Amino acid sequence: MTPQIADLMGRIRVLESELDAELAKRAAELRIGLEHGRIAFEAELLRRHRALRQKLLPYLFGADPLVMLTAPVIYAGIVPFLLLDLFVSVFQAVCFPIYGIAKIKRADYFVFDRHHLAYLNGLEKLNCAYCSYANGLIAYAREIASRTEQYWCPIKHARRLVGAHARYAAFDDYGDGENYQARLAELRKSLSQESLAKGE
Repeated sequence: MTPQIADLMGRIRVLESELDAELAKRAAELRIGLEHGRIAFEAELLRRHRALRQKLLPYLFGADPLVMLTAPVIYAGIVPFLLLDLFVSVFQAVCFPIYGIAKIKRADYFVFDRHHLAYLNGLEKLNCAYCSYANGLIAYAREIASRTEQYWCPIKHARRLVGAHARYAAFDDYGDGENYQARLAELRKSLSQESLAKGE
């Protein structure tokens, strides 16, 4: 990795920290807090949220019929999602210890907190739970796949990759055969060091 790329990656991390701070400020402005690890709203805000909730029947009858027809297609995705979840969890449990790769804490990728929002009706809460699961699962699977790629083939592509994972920028340059074996050993070692840093 060139010094310029390392510098850019460092600046991205700084910007991500700044974004986290701004999001935390916005949560404070909305008067959302945590009490003993649970989400808490001020009583007045909670009362206003309940007043904003759309009743279930008007919500259903007001929906676009085409949207209603696509709902079974969306929810049919639960089957492949569950199979993917099972596969990547077993894959990580079996392979990562053998490769010396730090295991990923599954709970870090699955956040189910939208059901606390009093302005959502039951169906909206179900939809939110489904989306949280699907997107959390994809992020979880992506992290497992990115660590696996870092172990087996940490080489950038010749063409620009849209939506590259966070580890990609540190991969070896495409066509840099002279440094590949040394970089492979470095990148594998860094996966083991993540394991040690996490106390695994």
